[in-house]
Amino acid sequence: MSKKVAFHNLGCKVNSYELEFVQQRFTENDFRIVPFDQKADIYVVNTCTVTNIADRKSRQMLHRAKTLNPDAIVVAMGCYVETSKAEAGKDLGIDVLIGNSDKGHAYEKIVEFLNNKENNRLLSVNDISETKEYDEFKLSFTTEHTRVHVKIQDGCNQFCSYCAIPLARGRVRSRKIEDIVSEIEGLCKNNYKEFVLTGIHLSSYGMENYNIEMSNENPVGYSEYENAKLIDAIEAVAKIKGVKRIRLGSLEPRIITEDFLKRLVATGKICPHFHLSLQSGSDSVLKRMNRRYSTDEFLEKTKLIREYFIHAGITTDVIAGFPGETNEEFTETREYMNKVDFYEAHIFKYSRRRGTLADKMDNQLTDKEKSVRSEILIKDANERSRKFREYYIGKRAEVLFEEIIIMGGEDYLIGYTREYVKVALKSGDEKLINEIRDVHIEGFINDEVMSAILC
Repeated sequence: MSKKVAFHNLGCKVNSYELEFVQQRFTENDFRIVPFDQKADIYVVNTCTVTNIADRKSRQMLHRAKTLNPDAIVVAMGCYVETSKAEAGKDLGIDVLIGNSDKGHAYEKIVEFLNNKENNRLLSVNDISETKEYDEFKLSFTTEHTRVHVKIQDGCNQFCSYCAIPLARGRVRSRKIEDIVSEIEGLCKNNYKEFVLTGIHLSSYGMENYNIEMSNENPVGYSEYENAKLIDAIEAVAKIKGVKRIRLGSLEPRIITEDFLKRLVATGKICPHFHLSLQSGSDSVLKRMNRRYSTDEFLEKTKLIREYFIHAGITTDVIAGFPGETNEEFTETREYMNKVDFYEAHIFKYSRRRGTLADKMDNQLTDKEKSVRSEILIKDANERSRKFREYYIGKRAEVLFEEIIIMGGEDYLIGYTREYVKVALKSGDEKLINEIRDVHIEGFINDEVMSAILC
């Protein structure tokens, strides 16, 4: 009887993508995949370390796995393992520890441990800062409904003062465009239509220096995309037959230029939904964060986007209660967010991370102070989001339908517009799943979903 494996992911879409690859390898080799809350022979937890809460959740899920089956092999992978090697290494509830640089070989390492009865533990965590090459993953299928996240970049060189991600992910590494195209071509054969290009610091795609070894005839590793930047990768994906929509992961404001936007528009496939990381609307706080732009520059970039894309959905991240944040700086942030008029904002309370500059800064705010400020920003964000979506009432929109859910005892077909507005069609017609249709938006069903009828 085949062994049972359960998977659990914490954190970002890059983590999700990588864990899907690991799950795919187990599936290809006849392991039986079961839900994480069931008894399994192997539990794999892909961990996160972006906040203290993420660390805690990672530990909780690992301990939960051991509780579900004390005899199971418990595997911890990823960012928490990278940043807390000593702590994770002492946790006797973990049998296998795999760092980010070895995720691509996680299946082989776990099976090796499984087959070697003499092993007590397996520790596979290398110095991520020394990793220079992009670790190639390739999905042939995905558990996502219709929208596929495709990782094209890893690592970050920014070293924002609050962030531990460079410590967990290493320096910038980019995937070859040929490999990106090959993967998406394969996924298109399975009728996926929308692709989200994602990475740890997507705007840095192609920014690392490649050392190309030259032969007498051709450069080793040469391609027509040598020295490519993010826009080149986007254009290559847009040319693939079967790709109907392209979304982009989080971007830095400085990548937004006239040329970049003109080339995006020219593809005809970019969804006008842009996530630009702000973090604070106060220039003095941005400086302490080591963010490399001003609020004026950020605002100009959002205006530029709106010149090229009508009613673009611009979303962001903001940290509430950064060390030393005064009432005046908080008010600046609140007023600035309303000025930019974001569609959505993900608000995070500042979380101290070991090894970062911000962890050592004076005037750390209390959790109560951070909570109060976070709640205010979330309330503002919800009001702006509803106002943004009200614009579509009475208008026509293109929707990619994803799934059927039950609301109020009735079946609704759920999908998203190009701007990422969630829409519901009163229907249980499964034939419309993964279909792109024009709808007429009528109003709100609830705070998150708008009602529509087919045109």
